[in-house]
Amino acid sequence: MKSVMSTPPRPPVAVPHNLFEDVLAILTGTLLVSLGVALFNQAGLFTGGTAGLAFLIHYASDYSFGSVFFVLNLPFYWLAWKRMGWRFTLKTFISVGLVSVMSGLHPKMVQLSQLTPFYVALIGGSLMGVGFIVLFRHQASLGGINILTLYLQEKHGLRAGKIQMGIDLCIVLASFLVVSPIAMLASILGAVVLNLAIMLNHRPGRYLAV
Repeated sequence: MKSVMSTPPRPPVAVPHNLFEDVLAILTGTLLVSLGVALFNQAGLFTGGTAGLAFLIHYASDYSFGSVFFVLNLPFYWLAWKRMGWRFTLKTFISVGLVSVMSGLHPKMVQLSQLTPFYVALIGGSLMGVGFIVLFRHQASLGGINILTLYLQEKHGLRAGKIQMGIDLCIVLASFLVVSPIAMLASILGAVVLNLAIMLNHRPGRYLAV
């Protein structure tokens, strides 16, 4: 008898997202991120990246987080267009705009009289982490420093992770001027929760839709 060779299973094929799925995902992702941002804002916390810079300027001035966050992202869209293409850039521009607007609307819809910083760090960090994952999986982001680090890595061989870590460290050091020590510790916890959510759920090979 001839031995029957089992046919190896075919690798799964990536299924592109359609326009409706992209729109729904961007709305969902920005809603979650902006709610986390609003909670951080009410509790006096901050985070890393471009949002962290926006928080620092917001706490040190009379400018709203949303307006500062939107303006800070403007210089990075050229890099996004050049490196990621126009679809990614357009989705990112829309996502940044939605977060900028919705982060100011949440406090008008939901007002919490008492917020515990470490609880907000856990909840807000988780919300933002999940929101980022939703955006990443639909080829969108919240732009800013992350795009710059990827560009420097590609063009000049600089490690994006190290650059991002250095920038976030500078933001943490600068935050001593505008937040309390308790808010500082809670913010660090929030950053850990946010990045853990992304690292555990956004790995290559675990998600194939594009």
